[in-house]
Amino acid sequence: MKRASPAYSYVRDPAEIYRQSFDTVRREACLEGLPEDVAEAAVRMIHACGMPDIVDDLYFHSDVIVRGRAALMAGAPLLVDAEMVAAGIIGSRLPKNNPILCTLNDPRTADHARAIANTRSAAAVDFWTEHLEGAVVVIGNAPTALFRLLEVVHDSGPRPAAVFGFPVGFIGAAESKQGLIDFNDDLAFMTLAGRRGGSAIACASINALAGGLS
Repeated sequence: MKRASPAYSYVRDPAEIYRQSFDTVRREACLEGLPEDVAEAAVRMIHACGMPDIVDDLYFHSDVIVRGRAALMAGAPLLVDAEMVAAGIIGSRLPKNNPILCTLNDPRTADHARAIANTRSAAAVDFWTEHLEGAVVVIGNAPTALFRLLEVVHDSGPRPAAVFGFPVGFIGAAESKQGLIDFNDDLAFMTLAGRRGGSAIACASINALAGGLS
């Protein structure tokens, strides 16, 4: 005999889910003291991961949102470390149909990784060089990509307009983000100290960045 379906009680109206979600984030997260534009990004990031306490680990350059938005308005590309990051950025929010470039699966990347004895994620960064000046960089997966980006910027000079660095994991994630925090060369950035990060958080930061242009 077929059992009756359980009677779940839950919110079914998408607009109400949206409203309650962001009301909850703003109620539970400690946003006081954050610049308004950074707080807007933090709310989106918290919504993406369900963890209000990430605000405690949020580090940023005071002009990161201003510089990032100016770059997008100028038509700058977004350079991303993973296809998942590319997929999570809402293209309709980008003001100039900004290109999103991921070179992880470029045919050259695997051979280059072997040549430099590094990961494919790090090797892929070397194919950003001609696009890097004035770009918006979004790293949501690979610590080695962030390490390599810092090496490239330090050694060869092209400077992104802003770096949103959220690699995740147990090996190198905290260290690579600390390297970004400590870079000390007026590099505009946003990151989370420690192990937490990931593509959803990285995409949320960019969707907030672009959403503020509408």
